[in-house]
Amino acid sequence: MKVIATSKLTKFFGKTRALNGVDLEVKQGEVFGYIGPNGAGKTTTIRILLGILQANEGQAQLLGQDAWQDAVGIHRQVAYVPGEVNLWPDLTGGEVIDLFVKLRGTNNSSRREEMIERFDLDPSKKCGTYSKGNRQKVALVAAFSSDADLYILDEPSAGLDPLMEKEFHECVGEVKQQGKTVFLSSHILSEVEKLCDKVSIIRQGEIIESGSLKDLRHLTRTEMLIETRKPVHGLEDFKGVHNVQQKDLEYSFQVDSEELGRVIQHLGQFEVIKLESAPPKLEDIFMRYYRGSGAEE
Repeated sequence: MKVIATSKLTKFFGKTRALNGVDLEVKQGEVFGYIGPNGAGKTTTIRILLGILQANEGQAQLLGQDAWQDAVGIHRQVAYVPGEVNLWPDLTGGEVIDLFVKLRGTNNSSRREEMIERFDLDPSKKCGTYSKGNRQKVALVAAFSSDADLYILDEPSAGLDPLMEKEFHECVGEVKQQGKTVFLSSHILSEVEKLCDKVSIIRQGEIIESGSLKDLRHLTRTEMLIETRKPVHGLEDFKGVHNVQQKDLEYSFQVDSEELGRVIQHLGQFEVIKLESAPPKLEDIFMRYYRGSGAEE
């Protein structure tokens, strides 16, 4: 089942094109990463999905319903955490959590208390006294206390300390195990790499690459470090090998994933005594696409 589906989603602000034909597909039970720097179009996409903004062109559906026309009904099934949480200053954190949970038609007090404890939140304080991190905790507690089908999280760990980030990661894993769907927009690439099954990279309002991390890694390079008994010849001229550096009989370089087998076969004749390889991190993939949409450097 497609929980999120957009087709040729386009949005203008005056003459500025914020989104240009965005196509997304998120299936039930997936944790989907939506990555790009500030201003790339992530939050605009989310506001259209939530029915806050109306697209100029294209379609957006959540849970089989139209994101704009059926927004009220959709919101009962969706938990949303913004990157910049603004709360009513005269309400306590607990009152805000109760309000949000009841708006979604659920009232699981034991789950609420569990989340408050896990995120180390004092719900008796008024929201006007909370730090940015504590305001973020209120939104996260409200979201994960709800029995939602879809969690839309826009920079959700902003302001959290490492311990609370760990709790957040565990909560995402738990709702995934329950068959729920998570749409995670973030520029913390290590977080996306750890949590997400699939990723879309957006640049200047356009999707420039989508797929699983395995798919994206296949399109880029593996870091290699080898040590041999004999001097290696011809490595610099080998197809798919980049940035060769040598120190004595130790060599470090990058190799295109599709050429990895042939390179290792070539190295075998020089009596390899040490071989280390590391798949590219999501940050490496992201930076390569942002330098040139995946083009050769």
